[in-house]
Amino acid sequence: MIDEKDKEILEILKSNSRISYSDIARMVGISDVAVIKRVKKLEQLGVIRRYTVILDPRKLGYNAISITGIDVDSEHIFKVISYLRERDYTKYIALTSGDHSVIVVIWATNNEELARIHDEISRLPGVKRVCPAIILDVIKE
Repeated sequence: MIDEKDKEILEILKSNSRISYSDIARMVGISDVAVIKRVKKLEQLGVIRRYTVILDPRKLGYNAISITGIDVDSEHIFKVISYLRERDYTKYIALTSGDHSVIVVIWATNNEELARIHDEISRLPGVKRVCPAIILDVIKE
């Protein structure tokens, strides 16, 4: 079970996962040993799954990003997911129960490359429809 102090620690880590335990302790008002124990507990509970870096794709040369819904026949879904998992352009894949069977986030260098990728996906066996939503601007991460 997590309490309010755990939630405070999580908010701090969400904004800066490289912050020191002593800085967290000062901000939350507990000892650094207590912070270490709480963070370890949150990791063991699976609340904290991993620490990561959030990249700005545009600064890496990816100027065309899409969140793409893909409708796939059920008998082909895992083959399509397997194919997408192996592609460097695919940054996120989710199996969904919503409007589309699969949702992927795709990074491309430009709109022409993005169109080529969407066309490539549309030609996979079992893919019925590809529905891209091009990201114009990110408001909140």
